[in-house]
Amino acid sequence: MPPPHHMTMPMMEGSDAEFSDDENMPLNQDIYGGSRRSMQETKAWDVFRTTPPSNSSLSEDGQKFLEFTVKCLKVFTYLLTFGVVLTAGVITKALVLLMTSQLKSEKKLPICSKSDHQFSSEKDYVATIPEEENVVWAWMILLCFIVPEAGTLFRSVRMCVFKSLKRPFFGDFFWVMVFECMHTAGTALLVYLVLPDLDVIKGAMLTNCVAFIPGVFGLLSRNKKESMVAVKVLMDLLALACQLTGFVVWPIVEYGKDPNAWRVWLIPVAIFLTSFGWWENYVDRHSKFSLIKYYGGIKERLLRTRYFCYMFVSVFKMLLFFGIMILSMSTRLQKVSTLFEVGKAFGAHVINVTEIRETLPGDTIPDFSTVAPLQETFAIISSEYTPIYVFLVQVLCAWLCYIFGKFACKICIQGFSFAFPVNLTIPVSISLLITMCGLRFDTACSFQFMPSYLFWECKNGDILHDFLNNDYAWVWLLWLLSQTWITLHIWTPKCERLASTEKLFVSPMYNSLLIDQSLALNRRRDDEGEVKTEELNLNPDDHDNEQSQYYETISNHTDSSNTNVSKTKSSDHITRIYATATMWHETEEEIMEMLKSILRMDEDQSARRVAQKYLKIVDLDYYEFETHIFFDDAFEISDENEDENVVNQFVRLLVNLMDDAATHVHQTNIRIRPPKKYPAPYGGRLVWTLPGKTKIVAHLKDKSKIRHKKRWSQVMYMYYLLGFKLMDQPISVDRKEVIAERTFLLTLDGDIDFAPPAVALLVDLMKKNSNLGAACGRIHPVGSGLMMWYQMFEYAIGHWLQKATEHMIGCVLCSPGCFSLFRGKALMDDNVMAKYTTKSSQARHYVQYDQGEDRWLCTLLLQRGYRVEYSAASDAYTHVPEGFSEFYNQRRRWVPSTMANIMDLLQDSRKTIEVNDNISLPYISYQTMLMAGTILGPGTIFLMLVGAFVAAFRMSNWLSFQYNIYPIVFFMLACFLLKSNHQISIAYVLTAFYALVMIVVLVGMMLNFAEEGWLTPSAIFFMATAGSFIITGILHPKEFMCLPCGLVYYMVVPSMYLLLQIYSCFNLNNVSWGTREVAQKQKKKTREELEAERKAAEEAKKMKKKEGFLGFLYRSDQKDEDEGSIEFSLAGLFKVMCCVHPKSNDERQQLGSIANSLEILKRRFESIESHMGITPSARRRSTIQQRVSLRSDGVTVINENLDDEESESESGDSGPKEERDDLVNPYWMEDKALKRGEVDYMPGVEVQFWKDLIEKYLYPLTKHPAEQKKVEVELGELRNKAVFSFSMMNAIFVLIVFLLQLNKDIIHIDWPLGVKTNITFNEQTSEVTITQEYLQLEPIGLVFVFFFALILIIQFVAMLFHRFGTISHILASTELTCCNKKAEDTTEDAFIERNAVDIVRQLQKLKGIDGDYENESMNDGQLGRRRTIHNLERHRQKKQAIGTLDVAFKKRFFSISAEAAENGNETETPVLGNMRRLSMRRETIKALAERRETVVQERRQSKIQTLGAKKRASFAPEVEILS
Repeated sequence: MPPPHHMTMPMMEGSDAEFSDDENMPLNQDIYGGSRRSMQETKAWDVFRTTPPSNSSLSEDGQKFLEFTVKCLKVFTYLLTFGVVLTAGVITKALVLLMTSQLKSEKKLPICSKSDHQFSSEKDYVATIPEEENVVWAWMILLCFIVPEAGTLFRSVRMCVFKSLKRPFFGDFFWVMVFECMHTAGTALLVYLVLPDLDVIKGAMLTNCVAFIPGVFGLLSRNKKESMVAVKVLMDLLALACQLTGFVVWPIVEYGKDPNAWRVWLIPVAIFLTSFGWWENYVDRHSKFSLIKYYGGIKERLLRTRYFCYMFVSVFKMLLFFGIMILSMSTRLQKVSTLFEVGKAFGAHVINVTEIRETLPGDTIPDFSTVAPLQETFAIISSEYTPIYVFLVQVLCAWLCYIFGKFACKICIQGFSFAFPVNLTIPVSISLLITMCGLRFDTACSFQFMPSYLFWECKNGDILHDFLNNDYAWVWLLWLLSQTWITLHIWTPKCERLASTEKLFVSPMYNSLLIDQSLALNRRRDDEGEVKTEELNLNPDDHDNEQSQYYETISNHTDSSNTNVSKTKSSDHITRIYATATMWHETEEEIMEMLKSILRMDEDQSARRVAQKYLKIVDLDYYEFETHIFFDDAFEISDENEDENVVNQFVRLLVNLMDDAATHVHQTNIRIRPPKKYPAPYGGRLVWTLPGKTKIVAHLKDKSKIRHKKRWSQVMYMYYLLGFKLMDQPISVDRKEVIAERTFLLTLDGDIDFAPPAVALLVDLMKKNSNLGAACGRIHPVGSGLMMWYQMFEYAIGHWLQKATEHMIGCVLCSPGCFSLFRGKALMDDNVMAKYTTKSSQARHYVQYDQGEDRWLCTLLLQRGYRVEYSAASDAYTHVPEGFSEFYNQRRRWVPSTMANIMDLLQDSRKTIEVNDNISLPYISYQTMLMAGTILGPGTIFLMLVGAFVAAFRMSNWLSFQYNIYPIVFFMLACFLLKSNHQISIAYVLTAFYALVMIVVLVGMMLNFAEEGWLTPSAIFFMATAGSFIITGILHPKEFMCLPCGLVYYMVVPSMYLLLQIYSCFNLNNVSWGTREVAQKQKKKTREELEAERKAAEEAKKMKKKEGFLGFLYRSDQKDEDEGSIEFSLAGLFKVMCCVHPKSNDERQQLGSIANSLEILKRRFESIESHMGITPSARRRSTIQQRVSLRSDGVTVINENLDDEESESESGDSGPKEERDDLVNPYWMEDKALKRGEVDYMPGVEVQFWKDLIEKYLYPLTKHPAEQKKVEVELGELRNKAVFSFSMMNAIFVLIVFLLQLNKDIIHIDWPLGVKTNITFNEQTSEVTITQEYLQLEPIGLVFVFFFALILIIQFVAMLFHRFGTISHILASTELTCCNKKAEDTTEDAFIERNAVDIVRQLQKLKGIDGDYENESMNDGQLGRRRTIHNLERHRQKKQAIGTLDVAFKKRFFSISAEAAENGNETETPVLGNMRRLSMRRETIKALAERRETVVQERRQSKIQTLGAKKRASFAPEVEILS
């Protein structure tokens, strides 16, 4: 329950509405629960100050480094994508028209007289196209249609086989089949019967008329909820009328001109049927018409059944197109059988050429019908490869147009780089065709790069004039405009960044014969509802009561009056991010970086919230944010009272650094309000409210009350945030489903450094794929020294190659807990969160569950079917071990847990493949190869060292083997017999030795390569590995400096892949954490630990006596208090006592009786004082008085028991000890280190939740000695098994390879490259002998070389694809104002809409709120210009300043004057005088002033309505009384 009402702080009235946050609070009232600028009274002698340091961090510096480069890259991408889409679309369209032009029967075409030596250059010739040409081009058109359909079939089969498969209803399948068949039939009729008989210009124009059915369905799908629906319906009708004219224009125009042109009457049928291909994109289940509504239902169901349908539909479409091709060509060929004479058609065949002469006088050039052919004919041979080349170019260009168009949509440059070029394709094609036909008409020798008999079907004469007058160009413009209107949605996309293909396009592929229409009409219409500003929770302080403290992210959107309502709200789709950090023993620098990152997130969230609240915009990237820190082992024994606990030094460090972190981020001296203190069943809680009004909740864990260590902290926040704060809320199941889908846990370590854009990139991945359970970013190591340099390169190649490969071919196996985003819904699934609470009961569990908890959590997600991804653009920085010992201990945890989880996944691979669509058999094979390489890695390194010694020191194989085996065996024995610290010392020495050896090996390898050549397997593998690393580094320009650290990585390869593996395996039974350990001198022990140590010491003492020499004579019941009259001993071996009797206890008894007497006197005096009303001594605690406190369960507790058996202080000051209740008045809350924060209490329901959770899952683990001994024995057995298996496998591998190496003269493989040729001259016989010497390789070694080479190739190729995806993600997240500008964006209101968040970021800055921009001494570049004394005096006289971001925004925002901005008098107020410094234009300030007036008017209207409601409410009782 909350504290009593009288304990809450009173709120002041009479506020200024323009500046208050909730209309009732004054600006200077500390209601924001957040921060305040330093406002303590400053003495004149203490005015000297320390200015805030520059707000620089690795995460922000990296972001700034990329910003300009990425913007330049995006400009280039705009232009490149536009050019590729337009060029590829034009080429594709032109080649389709070229192929259809060759289908006309007995087509005659003027050819160049220079094309063949038998022609006279002074004469004109005409070629007659034979049937073989008709046949070959008919087949080419068929293949062009089949290629994308085959792609659809392949994609559908892959999805159904490797991913989910859902069968459709028969009715759905039937209608999809009908519509697709109609579209296929129409397309076939169009290209085989209609276009060949039209000239190319008319054919290109006609392709703009295939949007009739989409227009009809789009009209019938409109509803009254749309804005300006009447205007849209009118435009739809006009567009349909324009499309209808295309049905009849050419049949009417061509009627009677050619008696054989009957095929033009097929135009209405062909384009009508063709337009059915895009029906699905234009139907809506919300339509008023039942038929359209039914089709809309099919559309929604196809989201799940599409690929099953298209497995069959695509095959039937190909067969249908083939059948119509046969029927159509039968009307053009004399015999249908000619169509199947494929060999003759695709081979070289004869084309007849006839000389022509003019029959008309003068210089008039006649039409073909007036030409009289001569009797003499010539024969030329066709180019047999030309159709193949045209086909390949057409397929490639269609694919490029589709791929780059989809890429433009994915990275949010659709308007300029997709819609614009798609709509320009036909105009540009017509312009080019008119030009080319004109040039060809002028001279037949134009375009000599093409065969002379191959050209488009063109008109003769003035083609441009004919196009503008006789071809009804104005009618074509209407067709083009009507298609543009029907496809208007492609100009205004609303889908998220990097949307999947299914979200971008209705059908998975395209129609290459109508590429531009296919892309435009197939681009999915974005009709999802937007989240409205008024539905967002933009007033976090409006509900500042006991409930909002814990339920503010959900309860504000909850209608608890009706829990059965299943309808969800738009606000349920808001992204909710809980940052969950686990902390233990972090240093000051590490905690500072983490707090700065949280404060940056707080600033970003505040800007997005305020922008929507006051500037009335909808930010699609808006999110709610809250931070929860879980502090392990947060308490220690108090110095003042050994019976009580206080927070430890690390918690105090967190409290003290909060202000410093805020000062760093906001660049001005700021103090965060002291944290609220809550007693809790698990220890305690501290709650800060940050300047942006997000909260940091620090959960302080007392390990005597709740289970400690990182995994159990994760269980705490999962059950608290997802179980208690979501599933335990009184809302409908449907709403919980939606909220869980958009609730994310951002797992952090206590030393992480990141920026808000990094989180936004991970959220983008989550929005893109609802099956994504977790996403991780690129982790950069931070630190110094050689170990950090090694880890820089190790982390680099681990992310560049390994994580990128896992992402591309399957799933990432480990999303590190230091910086990852987990979907709440995925964690809540069966066998994930609940199984994660499993208590370790077997030896294997301690390794798999507790040593690598983040990897095990990802394994559980993968086994439930979720995907885990990696975003290389999401950068985070974490501190890594800098010392050799700490590094070895960290990897001693990581290596076994990694192998245990991968083995678990591999053993359960069959079931995982069935459940998880992203994990396939090839991926499991890849992981199996990596596991084999990891297990045999030490043996491989050992063999490498043996070979390197042979090459570098010119010694024999056996001698090299002995030199290398001795230190390895010695280290293995040390790991088995010695303590961990001694093992690490030996490893340290061996590492230094092997580092020197590796330098020698490097020189030896270079000499060996120079001697044997660079084509040996070793040289090729070395160059390939080094080259792949260098190329990979170049493709990661920001991380290129990791490459020099590769030298350190190379030097310690034997240590990390041989010694570390041995150390990890031989210490498998050591399950301690190993890192961030604090010496016992620095860390105080708890009471429980002290008591346990005392008992253990006593037991050890007894056992020592028992187990010693003559221990059988020891009496178990013997007491130390015994003594004898005669005693003697010998060197401590034994002790003889005669006449044994107990020690005298007179002294102890006397002291006890004195203490009892003093206690009785003390109580009597206290009783007398209480009756006489005498005030207790000031030295006593003030808490001796009756103290009323409230338990969480509502029971009032009065501390009346003043009896105490101990004195309060060591000085002997007496005073009764206050009765303590850990849920009411725990001792730690009085710690001065926690500052004077308010004390508050959890609601009773939450207290009960924590009690239940602890009782069921998180009670402290107290193992009895026998149980502990059993676990140690099991861990030792597991270690022994692992050591035996590990050693035997490597020994067998080394033995086989080494023996084969010794006997490679007998068993070997000749390497075909780098063959040495020896020439020998025998002087006696004068014979020259030429021999070839092959490099002999032993088979197993060669197999292993190819094995590692295969892995390297897979990783390198996957890295290239992942790099492309990462660049796409970065480009999609980068906005360019100049390129995003639209016609409606020319106003200042549009500028504000587009840049609202950036404007708010500037207006809410705390720095400069008091007009001190130019007075910060750190910005004064020249020493002579600093006004030091004036600045100090001015700073001392400052009044209370604002420290909350939204209040700083409102102070600036509500001070904006439209008149001042219009007149250019920005300096009328101090705030407006600073607007120039905020990069505000005069027009922008004026637009902001207008919005400010709108907000003020809305608030006044709201107040009037509120007052009216109050008056009506007060008037109602009077009416009832009168009645």
